[in-house]
Amino acid sequence: MLKIHQLFLRTFSLIFLLLLIVLSITIYFWSKHIYLDQIEKNLSQNIDSLSFSFNTLDNASYIVKTFKAKTGNRITVIDEDGIVVADSDKDKESMENHANRDEIIHAKYNGYGKSIRYSHTLEQELLYVAKKIVIDDKIYYIRLADYTSKIRDNFTELIYQLIGLIALFLVGFFIVTYYLSLKIKDETNSILDFLIQMSNKRPKYEIYSEFSEEFNKITRLLNKVANKLSKKEKQKDKQTAKLKLANRQKDEIISAISHEFKNPIAIITGYAETILNDKDLPEKMKTKFLNKIYTSGNKMSQIIDKLRLTLKLEEGKQTILTTQCSLHDLLNDIISDLKEKYAQREVTIIGKDKEINVDETLFSMALTNLIENALKYSEDEVIIKIDDDFISIIDKGIGIDEHEIKKINQKFYRVSQNGWNNSLGLGLFIVHAILKLHDFELIITSKLAQGSEFKIKY
Repeated sequence: MLKIHQLFLRTFSLIFLLLLIVLSITIYFWSKHIYLDQIEKNLSQNIDSLSFSFNTLDNASYIVKTFKAKTGNRITVIDEDGIVVADSDKDKESMENHANRDEIIHAKYNGYGKSIRYSHTLEQELLYVAKKIVIDDKIYYIRLADYTSKIRDNFTELIYQLIGLIALFLVGFFIVTYYLSLKIKDETNSILDFLIQMSNKRPKYEIYSEFSEEFNKITRLLNKVANKLSKKEKQKDKQTAKLKLANRQKDEIISAISHEFKNPIAIITGYAETILNDKDLPEKMKTKFLNKIYTSGNKMSQIIDKLRLTLKLEEGKQTILTTQCSLHDLLNDIISDLKEKYAQREVTIIGKDKEINVDETLFSMALTNLIENALKYSEDEVIIKIDDDFISIIDKGIGIDEHEIKKINQKFYRVSQNGWNNSLGLGLFIVHAILKLHDFELIITSKLAQGSEFKIKY
């Protein structure tokens, strides 16, 4: 299959050759007709001029020879019966009767006649023009002839000049068209390269063309299509990235839930198996084991509740019911609950009590998460400081690296470096979501091996 510039060039080349042939033939016959008409007209005018010289036939031979020398035309004077009276080229006595010549017959009836024929006398083809005149009250015919070979030579020179000029013009036009085809080739190749890049989904540049209005429109439309495809591709990449993240998070959730459930399930299974297999187990020991089973079941229930709360907070379906609460009372209840798990640790409250308007259950959950994290990842006392605008939970534990702080409140994100591991990775996400419901702000400042401060601005 041909390219567009090749098709264009070959088509024009064929048209060029056909046009040159047709024009050459047309110009040949058209010019020949005009040229012969002009020769005929000149001969006719010469006859008119010559007829004024014939007042008598006494000096006819002298007149025709003199006129022959001036014009180069063969001149013959013929009487009404066809007898040659005078001839510029031949002896009139040796010439045949001309009464049956076509030009004489036409001149006899029309006053003017012409013909082209081969002269056996001169052994050449001539153009004859004859005209009827009256001399001394008698009818005569003056006939002028010109050699067609001479006419043909002059005409051939003329036609060569005309065809040469036309050919020169067409060649020039062909050269312009050739370069035009090269330009079209460049434009189409540029568009094809751009389309190939579009098919690979990543055009490296925008395409423009000032060659013609059509190419300009095509390139502008291609740029628009490329931009739309690029946006769709970016959206697709983002969607793919989200799907990959979701899949990774799903795997992390499964891994985290498996890890969280493993210990309580092992406790429940182990203690239940002991109770079932040992019928002589003391009642006190059995009660202890049952309490462990009960505690582990509650822990699993809390994990499930935490996941459900996370989903509600993420989807914006969790509502809050706010009341005036005492921070001291809220903190004392939390510390009291945590004492069972962290009996050897000290939690100190600094600052005056403050009444705040919060959802007591949710806000208590947020504070519990922060305080338990402080207890879990530090060994010294944990300080809770109350100011007019802030409540701060301060520890002197392992701390968090700065680059982790921006990520730590993301769902399922867990900091594992230096042993800092936020369980399912939901704790700080839940804290952040709960505080957002209250229009509170969580500010975290921490350095590795220097402890952390979680400050709630209310």
